[in-house]
Amino acid sequence: MGQFLHDTAVSQQNESTWEAEVRQGWRIGSAANGGYVLSLVGRTLAAALNQPDPLSINAFYLAPVGLGKVEVAVESLSETRSTHFASADLRQEGQLKLRATAAYTDLDQLQGPDWTNVTPPDVAGFDEVPAPAMSHLEIHQSVDMRMVQGSEVFTDGQTNDSGEFIAWIAHRDGAAPEPIDLLMFADIMPPPIFTIYGVYGWVPTVELTVQVRRKPKAGPLLVRHTTRQVTRGVAETDTEIWDVAGDLAAMARQTYKVRMPKTD
Repeated sequence: MGQFLHDTAVSQQNESTWEAEVRQGWRIGSAANGGYVLSLVGRTLAAALNQPDPLSINAFYLAPVGLGKVEVAVESLSETRSTHFASADLRQEGQLKLRATAAYTDLDQLQGPDWTNVTPPDVAGFDEVPAPAMSHLEIHQSVDMRMVQGSEVFTDGQTNDSGEFIAWIAHRDGAAPEPIDLLMFADIMPPPIFTIYGVYGWVPTVELTVQVRRKPKAGPLLVRHTTRQVTRGVAETDTEIWDVAGDLAAMARQTYKVRMPKTD
């Protein structure tokens, strides 16, 4: 069993409630990464519903989540032959930390036309890109992130005003990515505003939506993480996650606040 699968395991407590444990290896500072927390909810929904895979999941982050036990309560909202809709609340020590709504389906059973006007970034392959020294963040002990655009802001302190990071990402233990993993990977990249303002400040997530389109092929994932607008300290990020075969596996949009250090 891979680390991520182990660290997102859930156990049923009663008809509508599951328990999970936030474990070390997935934190940014003292708080658990938001994508990892969403994956605990995603794993719970997969266990609770009659469809196995997230199609779309939307979450509001009400408070940071620390190490330790969490409780996830699920409410089934509606069900069709191919889609199960539900909501989920994650609490820690009785405090509501995250509220999500989701649509689940069986990705293997999806049928219909295909069309796209987006293509994966044209970059060097995973094995050609060195892993940067970012070990000061605990989560990078679990995730191998190889930046192919924007790394200079970390290595040299140089901004490029692009509002974009591009990187290869993979589990350090070599585990193949699954649909639930995409919920975590959608929030694993650094905030793109770092390429504009530098690596400063605090960037709390308000809301995150992840839309899964296919089960990714085994191998590293290529992620493009872009911010196009900052308005009075509020920004959005659009994320594309491509599998090793060049297929778009998931998309995400995140709303976050930009909190710069106070100046005298």
